[in-house]
Amino acid sequence: MAEGLRKTYGNTQLLDGVDLSVHQGERIGLVGNNGSGKSTLARILVGEEHPDDGRVARRREASIRYLPQEPRLPKDRRAREVVLEGLGDWARAFERHQELSRLIAAQGPGWEAHTETQAEAAHEVERLGGWEHSRRVDVLLQELGLHELNRTVGEMSGGERRRVALARLLVEAPTLAILDEPTNHLDADTIEWLETYLREQYSGALILITHDRYVLDRVVTRTVEIAQGKVHSYSGGWHVYLEAKAERLAHADRAEANRQNLLRTELEWLRRSPKARTTKSKARVERVEALRDAGAPSAEKVAKFGVQTERLGNTVLEAKGLGVQIGGLELVRSLELILCRGDRLGIVGPNGSGKTTLLRTLLGELKPAHGEVVVGKNTKFAYFDQGRSGLDEDASVQQNVALDRPQVTFQGRSLDIRSYLKRFLFAPHRVRDKVSSLSGGERARVALAKLLLAPANVLVLDEPTNDLDVATLAALEDMLVESRSTALIVSHDRYFLDRVATKILAFEGEGRATVYAGNYSDYRAQRAARPPDAKPAVDAEPKKAKRGGSPKTPKLSYKEKRELDGIEDEIERAESAAAEVNEELNDPALYAERAEEVPKIIARQEALRAEIDRLMARWIELEAKSSQEP
Repeated sequence: MAEGLRKTYGNTQLLDGVDLSVHQGERIGLVGNNGSGKSTLARILVGEEHPDDGRVARRREASIRYLPQEPRLPKDRRAREVVLEGLGDWARAFERHQELSRLIAAQGPGWEAHTETQAEAAHEVERLGGWEHSRRVDVLLQELGLHELNRTVGEMSGGERRRVALARLLVEAPTLAILDEPTNHLDADTIEWLETYLREQYSGALILITHDRYVLDRVVTRTVEIAQGKVHSYSGGWHVYLEAKAERLAHADRAEANRQNLLRTELEWLRRSPKARTTKSKARVERVEALRDAGAPSAEKVAKFGVQTERLGNTVLEAKGLGVQIGGLELVRSLELILCRGDRLGIVGPNGSGKTTLLRTLLGELKPAHGEVVVGKNTKFAYFDQGRSGLDEDASVQQNVALDRPQVTFQGRSLDIRSYLKRFLFAPHRVRDKVSSLSGGERARVALAKLLLAPANVLVLDEPTNDLDVATLAALEDMLVESRSTALIVSHDRYFLDRVATKILAFEGEGRATVYAGNYSDYRAQRAARPPDAKPAVDAEPKKAKRGGSPKTPKLSYKEKRELDGIEDEIERAESAAAEVNEELNDPALYAERAEEVPKIIARQEALRAEIDRLMARWIELEAKSSQEP
């Protein structure tokens, strides 16, 4: 339990009298803009940092563990050893048994003396949970995408080290686990596994700091928002939180309108009453002063993104029989891909499957193993790479974005660099800060500010959602959809892909890369509807399924043919309606002026999604029948 926590860095007060209690087995989602104090609060709760004021009371027998965004692990230890250490006494008993077994197997001098202590160690392993723990560690690491269990931590990438640290925490199963962006660097399938594990198998309490809105919806039971140093608690996951927050903001707007009306009335009384300042009216004067000093609540700051557009020809990008290899390993075999104007192609697949390598091949940075890439003569790429490698760590925010120029040209207008960076939530006094001093989310915003200054007509975004807060993600989604951008997007964020993608290119193993119409949920529905033993035609759209197959498959009836002829129009109408609802929900005026309508609009959004899923599943079923006809 935390009471009255206050924490200030320089002139910024991150926490201003924060109270928070966590109950046994509770699942809390901690949300807020980048820099709002989420990670600071996590470190204070676990004892890694001290508040300026306030206290944290921890139950004596409770174990609290924290997964930071940059975990510190011993570089000389193997991944499996690090995870086993999370089992504490069991791990020590197991290691002792293993060492004694090695000595006995070697049958060196006096090896017989070790047999009794080996038996004692075996008994201790059994007492602390049995031998199954060792296998459970191996399974957990495999599920998190770590297959080379004997590699040392020092040989691993940052993403792999995070997965080792996550596996160790899950194995330890503390009373309270605080996970800071646990889905970063995980592919979509692994995130879905983690969702299920946390929801169904993890018994401890959780605090999840995450921008993954599906995880927030499907795992957490309470959402806590940090905004302007204060916390606001809402029962339920992401969508329930949005509804409740909309009502809170609407109430604040009504309260502010009432305050302004009352202040106006009282000021008029003061001006026209000659006896207004007598002793008898002193209380009323003080009330006016209190109303005046109360002030309006500060508006929440939201990033404002825009893209510079260049004329785009009909031919944007084509891959013809494209093969991609690295070190002799075939990643993509004979890819046929056409990217049209307005297409936003989401690229998904397991970590290490070759998504970034494919992007670099399409951009011309790598040569294809075979086949060719055809780029339209008017096509101009803007590349947002996963490592944000275009940033100079020792230079300031302003220098990275505009060198030393005081003005930038954006969308045909000349803007002061401070005004431009304000769109990306950098206050004027922050533009001189070095990039090396910024958080992950702030670095991502600098990279976006630099990227969007370059005139381009095709955005290439490699894991753009890592480290961004939800409000910034929503702004990026709105920019891509409203500007009808053409984009190639590698992302593990399913919510993001559901909002922006028009097609999905899925890496499916053995060099197969298959294109699916629609967003991420459409892709999942189509993949689920495919027979288990059926292999997809490489790079085929669902409508172009190959003919042939079992003669026992029933043919389309006349009624079904009529249904198939019209179902694509139905899907298009439903998707258009869903897009209109999404635009309505993304309009800030809705929450300020018609907050009471939000629950009904969200219900309509869910109904439209369900209808689209039903239509897509039916379309796939009818197409499968149609493809069997001669």
